[in-house]
Amino acid sequence: MGILDSYLGTRHPDAGVPARTAQEVRSALLALNGPGVLFVVRNGTGKEGDLVAECRLAQLRVRLRTRMRLDAAKHEVRALDEQWEVSLSDHTRGQHSRGPANAVYRVWEKQKGPDGRERRVETFRFESREMKDPLRHVVLDAGWTWRGKLFRL
Repeated sequence: MGILDSYLGTRHPDAGVPARTAQEVRSALLALNGPGVLFVVRNGTGKEGDLVAECRLAQLRVRLRTRMRLDAAKHEVRALDEQWEVSLSDHTRGQHSRGPANAVYRVWEKQKGPDGRERRVETFRFESREMKDPLRHVVLDAGWTWRGKLFRL
């Protein structure tokens, strides 16, 4: 595994794990949807990829998306991460980036503590790993490789 693979988060399954079919991998990824999950996995259009996992954090004006292409011949899922952050100012545009999404998003507010002093208290926290780790674990448990991409699937 090269340095770029390490940066992009490429992971290989453990030795001896039998590779499942592409349909089984697709079904397992779609089965991640449910109550209590902050992201949605859906079928993608041809341009987006085979599957798309998307998370919208309305209180932060952030959208995270992982586009996935299943390669049955190589038993690997190629994944491309994208992030959008909408600016709070009317004078600047939001930001769009592509590549590994290893970020922690937090919301803080000031509250009075028991001693009467104001303190900053974290009221919301989301790590991009909360979306990506379940996707990666499903793929690796199916005997497939998770290959991070930077530009195209």
